[in-house]
Amino acid sequence: MRVVADTTICQGHQLCQGEAPDVFGFDEEKDVVVVLDEHPDESRRKDVATAVKYCPAFALSIEED
Repeated sequence: MRVVADTTICQGHQLCQGEAPDVFGFDEEKDVVVVLDEHPDESRRKDVATAVKYCPAFALSIEED
């Protein structure tokens, strides 16, 4: 899987960090999400999918490799 973040629509809620802090970070200067691990281990799929699902701005997605 590949994690994708659309920083043009990110609203800086940071909920994704609560679900997968090893995958999602935050750029405080730009006030947007940063993908720390674009290709996380499959064992992280559930947490990443939860972060994608609950992103209020729908700025996150998972693409299958």
